[in-house]
Amino acid sequence: MAEVKKLAAAVRSGTGKGAARSVRREGRIPGVIYGGGDAPTPLSLDQKELTKLIYAGHFLTTIFELDIDGKTERAIPRDYQLDVVKDTPLHVDFLRLRAGSRLRIDVPVHFINHEASPGLKRGGSLNVVYHSVEMWVPADNIPDGITGDLTGLEFNDALHISAFTLPPNCKPTNPDKNFTVVSITPPLVVEEAAAAAPAAGKGGKGGKAAPAAKAAPAAKAPAPKKK
Repeated sequence: MAEVKKLAAAVRSGTGKGAARSVRREGRIPGVIYGGGDAPTPLSLDQKELTKLIYAGHFLTTIFELDIDGKTERAIPRDYQLDVVKDTPLHVDFLRLRAGSRLRIDVPVHFINHEASPGLKRGGSLNVVYHSVEMWVPADNIPDGITGDLTGLEFNDALHISAFTLPPNCKPTNPDKNFTVVSITPPLVVEEAAAAAPAAGKGGKGGKAAPAAKAAPAAKAPAPKKK
């Protein structure tokens, strides 16, 4: 299940760009919480704390218990914006979580037993098609991820979604019932002849001899002088 963290927030007055800039000047980040059958509520959050949480990773799959002026709301981040120059947060959106509800979320994919894959041991590469799988999941039981076992995989073998043990009540949104998540790609082999071809074209050693230069035309003998 996804980790639950506590985060303090405050209801902010005013909306729009002007109000958001005013909040940022105070060292706080504007946000909003919506969903759950209630009206959206504009929020403000501490800039340093929010920045630390975003860059710690897994922010969008972490459940938060928001303390909003003394009232607790369970929510999950659905989106955030970063300054394109400073990489600092500009805005964050939270979705209220109600017991029994479901939401669509990207669930991370992890892999184990790399050393037990003969294909990888012989120089193959792990071709990950999906680093995360979008799923419908219970709002009160969001999974941390799903795990694929690479044991025994040879060149060109693949793990399909059916090879993964999915968390209870979680269902992929992909219409393909058994899509490929990862495969083992064999190493790329370059033919020696192909590698030697450029050298041959330059007339190097082992290549075709360069065409001989054309002989200059013979000079004509001078005509005899008349006496």
